[in-house]
Amino acid sequence: MTGFPLVIVFIIAIIVMILAISKLRIHPFLSIMAVSLIFGLVAGIPLINVTRDGISTQGIANIIGAGFSGTFTSIGIVIILGALIGTVLELTGAAFKLADMVIKLVGPKHPVLAIQLMGWVVSIPVFCDSGFVILDPIRKALVKKTRISSVAMTVALSTGLYASHVFIPPTPGPIAAANTLYEGAGQPVNLLLVMGFGLLVSIPAIIGSLIFAGAIGKNVKSKEDIDINGATKTYEEIVAGYGKLPGGFISLAPIIVPIILMALGSIASMAHWTGFTFQLFSFLGTPIIALAAGVLFAVWQIAQVGKLGKFYEITNETLKIVGPILFITAAGGVLGRVISSTDIVNFIKNNAGTLATVGVFFPFLLSAILKTAQGSSTVALTTTAGIVAPLLGVLGFESPARIALAVMAIGAGAMTVSHANDSYFWVVTNFGTMSPEQGYKTQTLGTLIEGVCGMAGVFILSLFVH
Repeated sequence: MTGFPLVIVFIIAIIVMILAISKLRIHPFLSIMAVSLIFGLVAGIPLINVTRDGISTQGIANIIGAGFSGTFTSIGIVIILGALIGTVLELTGAAFKLADMVIKLVGPKHPVLAIQLMGWVVSIPVFCDSGFVILDPIRKALVKKTRISSVAMTVALSTGLYASHVFIPPTPGPIAAANTLYEGAGQPVNLLLVMGFGLLVSIPAIIGSLIFAGAIGKNVKSKEDIDINGATKTYEEIVAGYGKLPGGFISLAPIIVPIILMALGSIASMAHWTGFTFQLFSFLGTPIIALAAGVLFAVWQIAQVGKLGKFYEITNETLKIVGPILFITAAGGVLGRVISSTDIVNFIKNNAGTLATVGVFFPFLLSAILKTAQGSSTVALTTTAGIVAPLLGVLGFESPARIALAVMAIGAGAMTVSHANDSYFWVVTNFGTMSPEQGYKTQTLGTLIEGVCGMAGVFILSLFVH
């Protein structure tokens, strides 16, 4: 199946999946896997691997397997290691120490803004999925300390991470998009200009999502909100139960060390280092290795408080908690892989000329369509950049500044929207103790507002950039 009928089938598949999860109460893993299989078959993916005219096409079973394993490859170990660090931070009381440090820094009246800005800074060198897992213990501790809405804090952290993830290098998506567009225009890549524009455009994005976070937190209550409201102990009583909290450095090390290592890895790539230095920092900056280093500091932390004997039990319990998150996230990866294996992306590419009439909004709309269709912000960024590059002259993106503006428009679209085929959706909803239905009201709607606000910033900037 190709063309517009395929788009209609895709929309119906997404609606059926949402209804199955939210109304029929079918487990998200089963709902997503079933919809992926049925949509793939209806879209014309063959039952088994076939070769026609020298072109090999994977069968639906292999595509499902590749999507499932691919998600585990990219984020599975990251989630496990990050969750393990988080469990240790909670067990030792270090998360509460970090929460106290954050409150002292920004004041007790602005915890939602504080966690959003933390996410915004951390995701400049770190993928938003990894950043959310790393910062989640601090978010939870701040919720317990301030009694602020857990949903508001979850949305603020998620959108803070997302803003820099799609707008500000050295995350791979904006870098790849910038390289493609500048090369398409026959110009040297002006990464500094892209970073500057990214900082500017991310401001309206995080302001809009911050306002939304505060509003949605009053209407949606997660399991964490219910548990905290029903708790009989105060924050101070909970902290007192830990005895003496770990010091500031040892509390921060399991979080800050992975961030520094990943930042160094990004710098090594962006600065085009060579030789052993490049290999070393690229290795240490790999999320799996960086978080493994964080786990080592977590082990040191747990030894400092005399609870090293419980580390086996902690690891075992963490794996039990993380299991459902991993499988649902992998199912989202399956849906994304199945969609990208159909002809829907080619249909969008072939009809790009129709969208090109909307000028500066063309890269945004195209990127948003691709993001919503296949789930990955990085894929949306890179694919849209490849489509837009030959059209830069038609769209009026010819100067270095206007090309950087096109990168921003693509980035705004690449966050619009995060739903069930996006692994980040499941990371946020599961760690934020929200149901899938609540996830659509918070994460999906929040990323829509954030993307639109980001695009509004791009449009305003376009009035002054030539």
